[in-house]
Amino acid sequence: MLTANHQLSAERISQLQTLATETRIKIIEMISQAGSGHPAGSLGMTDIFVTLYFEILKYQPNNPTWRNRDYLLLSNGHICPVLYAVLNLAGFFPAIELNSFRKLNSRLQGHPHYPSLPGVENTSGPLGQGISQAAGLALALKRDKKKNRVFCVMSDGEQQEGQVWEAYQFINKYKLDNLTCIIDRNRIQISGVTEEIMPLENFKSKLSSFGLNPYEIDGHDLQQIYSVTKTAMTDSQPSVIIANTTPGKGVDFMEHKSEWHGKAPNAEETKIALAQFK
Repeated sequence: MLTANHQLSAERISQLQTLATETRIKIIEMISQAGSGHPAGSLGMTDIFVTLYFEILKYQPNNPTWRNRDYLLLSNGHICPVLYAVLNLAGFFPAIELNSFRKLNSRLQGHPHYPSLPGVENTSGPLGQGISQAAGLALALKRDKKKNRVFCVMSDGEQQEGQVWEAYQFINKYKLDNLTCIIDRNRIQISGVTEEIMPLENFKSKLSSFGLNPYEIDGHDLQQIYSVTKTAMTDSQPSVIIANTTPGKGVDFMEHKSEWHGKAPNAEETKIALAQFK
């Protein structure tokens, strides 16, 4: 049940929307400048990352290894442009460093690398690995009687990995209620549409059968993202949030197009995309 404490004011929602716009601009600029990257998922998950980092997670940008922080592990590391953009806005590193995205010797690689960049909690690359990392961390924190929370962001495409479902069994066995999974349900992957490649439905019932408490949200509704996440954090069992998102959100020629999963816009496309955020 949602309470008054799970509501955002209209003013705060407006502020978060401004941050989301700034984040999307940075994503387009980073990927365009690098000439490679993954815009669709990064733009689609922007509202969720903004809400997590500016309303929910506990952290200290000037002390990124603070022992009482919450942990966010990014399993689908290819959407790291949204992570980097939000970490910059949150004060973990200066904006000028975004210009080094995907360059040699940069701390902002095409997949996050731990512990190169402050705020990055795990190295990712092969899909399906992050949930196991998050489960192990959550179990260690629980056994040490720590109050830190663990969040694991995943893609719907990586649910095709068997290791993911093994991890869900592990999470259920150890009743890791300090772990919340957030799955980007954008229905695309590098080779096309998820429901044509390997259908997931009935997704919620599958997750329930593995002992998880599933929620489903509009991944662009800031109030819903906030209230459902706060509610999930109070669950007595492990929770998972299925976030229905629009890949390429905010850029009309990218939205719902699987070809933008991993393609950088050219100079003209970049100009058009950025104009849509003015």
